[in-house]
Amino acid sequence: MYIPDYFNEADNNKAISFIRTNSFGQLTSQVGGKLIASHLPFMIDKEGSKLLCHVARENPQWQNIEEQDVLVTFQGAHDYISPSWYTSPGVPTWNYQAVHVYGICKAINSPDKLKEIVEELTLSYEANYEKPWSPKYSETMLKYIVGIELTIREIQCKFKLNQNRSETDRAGVISALEDQGSETLANVMRENERSKYSK
Repeated sequence: MYIPDYFNEADNNKAISFIRTNSFGQLTSQVGGKLIASHLPFMIDKEGSKLLCHVARENPQWQNIEEQDVLVTFQGAHDYISPSWYTSPGVPTWNYQAVHVYGICKAINSPDKLKEIVEELTLSYEANYEKPWSPKYSETMLKYIVGIELTIREIQCKFKLNQNRSETDRAGVISALEDQGSETLANVMRENERSKYSK
């Protein structure tokens, strides 16, 4: 990923936190000489060294993923930025946050390990509900999926939030985003401003 210095987030802890918050990603690998992408929910382990997910057994992507160097991408809030929101001249652009993870994969077929993965993943999402559903995965059900474990070798983190513009221009963008209902991105930009001045 091309990352100008303005937009490079070098703090790995921020990248890992971003993955946990925006955990629905895209697994891209080679299948028969062709790039294939699957859209999947991921978990990252406590150490921030492995990504875990599962795919349908009928998905051909897992069949030759063993020891393959793959790419997983994660994206957060994003939106178009109009130059009319600046006090100084500018051009149209797009603000966004993205994390790219490169690593080596292995397939997981062990029923015990598969159960552990899907139960932990389910519990992490069910925790947001008032009446969470308790995972009940039988060995028969687990036969239809394959787990994938990715050992992370590199994380790239790009937070493109108008850092190359003046503070006044960034404030104008935040205000305009809020006015048009893009509150998540506006809040991300506002938090980025706070963290910058708290250092």
